[in-house]
Amino acid sequence: MKLYLAPMEGVVDREMRQVLTQVGGFDYCVTEFVRITERLMPPRVFHRLCPELLHGGKTVGGTPVIVQILGGLPEVMAANAQRAAQLGAPGIDINFGCPSKWTNRKAGGAILLKEPERIHQIVAAVRDAVPAQIPVSAKMRLGYDDTVLTLEIVDAIVQANADHLTVHARTKADGYKPPAQWEWLARIREHARIPVVANGDINSVEDFVRCRDISGCDQFMLGRGAIAMPDLALQIRAASTADAWTWQQVLLTVKQLVDLMQQRRDVKEQQVKGRVKQWFFFLRRNYDEADQLYQQLKKTQTLRQVQELIGYVDLP
Repeated sequence: MKLYLAPMEGVVDREMRQVLTQVGGFDYCVTEFVRITERLMPPRVFHRLCPELLHGGKTVGGTPVIVQILGGLPEVMAANAQRAAQLGAPGIDINFGCPSKWTNRKAGGAILLKEPERIHQIVAAVRDAVPAQIPVSAKMRLGYDDTVLTLEIVDAIVQANADHLTVHARTKADGYKPPAQWEWLARIREHARIPVVANGDINSVEDFVRCRDISGCDQFMLGRGAIAMPDLALQIRAASTADAWTWQQVLLTVKQLVDLMQQRRDVKEQQVKGRVKQWFFFLRRNYDEADQLYQQLKKTQTLRQVQELIGYVDLP
């Protein structure tokens, strides 16, 4: 079994990747997408979204970080994938699932689900441009408005020689509304001849077991579920035999994120405060303490007030 930490723009950044992979349980994580337009992006763009490239393409805890790219021009996508590989990316992932209206207007993400042939061209160009030993994968949804083209999209990716395929089991029109259609994952897995990574609505060990049983997959990508329950990957690894984390363990992990962000000169206090509030918004799904603190955090004005609420005892 393999577990991936999903890319979530504005949520799973360098600090969150470091924190969650140090908690443990993940085999790989994927960056927020590098937005590719009409040119070869300079190295600093890749380093900004994936500073792990400067450290062997791995997090501090040793977890490989796959670089995700998003765009609609095959040749330009290929050139940028090649650059990411040259910079040390241990894998390249192509985003065909982002539902953002802005992204879709720029011919990237889920809008390409309407054009299986174009998807094929992009994946094939990237695969040809990247050394054979570096895996190339794609992430897709079931379709744009419906599932009419689902298997055609799968064929386009498989025939372009992708190494594996991650499927968020919803259409673009579905957004993030539950439930994810895990039954489709089973159909795709049986249809494709490459590994299929299941994604969508895996928010607990019980969800994982049901997704595994319905889909037949043995690779899984965790997103919001891992943010809302930082030890979810560990619990899945332990097949639910491990004791769930206490609230104090979760809180220590939040503090670690704060500390990491404060070490960066380019991050302002308001950004740190905003990230803490954002994380607590997810944590309240599983922890009553998080919901209580979230209501208080919404009223805070300074980072110091946030730190006091989450229990920093060594403040000057």
